[in-house]
Amino acid sequence: MTCIVLAAGYATRMYPLTLNFPKPLLEVGCKKIIDWLLDDINDSGVNQTVVVTNHKFYEQFETWEKTRENVIVLDDGSTDNDNRLGAVKDIEFAIDKEKIDDDVIVLAGDNVLDFSLKGFIEFAKAKKTTCIMRHEQNDISKLRKTGVITIDENEKVIDMEEKPEMPKSNWAVPPFYYYTKDDIKLIKEGIKEGCKTDAPGSFISWLINKRSVHAYLMPGKRYDVGSIEGYEKIKTEYKGITIK
Repeated sequence: MTCIVLAAGYATRMYPLTLNFPKPLLEVGCKKIIDWLLDDINDSGVNQTVVVTNHKFYEQFETWEKTRENVIVLDDGSTDNDNRLGAVKDIEFAIDKEKIDDDVIVLAGDNVLDFSLKGFIEFAKAKKTTCIMRHEQNDISKLRKTGVITIDENEKVIDMEEKPEMPKSNWAVPPFYYYTKDDIKLIKEGIKEGCKTDAPGSFISWLINKRSVHAYLMPGKRYDVGSIEGYEKIKTEYKGITIK
């Protein structure tokens, strides 16, 4: 299994804190945000981790890379928010650059979780399909800013929309994905057929019409570091991974 971490964003909502510093390398508690994620899945069958960042922050990630084993940092060539590739194109870039031929877990590098990702990985391996996560969200304004799915009685995804004006359910999708080896090979086809490339869930929206995808119920909470105020609050509230 290969882990791809999406870390090519510019975090403009957190300026000036992130004007010249990448959000995934900010510290929460005793660790950098990205280290919380990677330390958690370190013994879950991950053979290598590929971190996709942008040209602006590449050198800082290179310095961080020296503190990790089996980590490769890639520069996607973008220089600002206006010419960024987008999450789906960054996944494609990593697969092409490293010639990945493996199951792939994709993580957003700017989130911390109070639960282990190991349960999600075990769920995906048991289903033997591509899998996503889901959590209940009853605030319609928040549903309009994320991916929203509907599922059947077997947790199979039957519909997904990114940022829907009229959400069809209250199942929100966080940016964590497990792709099977065969399904991730379809990413070029998806892009060619018009799959949007900004939000990572856009590929899932396309894929569910081709392959089976299942949704894992999050057992805990996700902390999205999206603003300076939110970051300061998370630093005081976050207690690490408490749900194994």
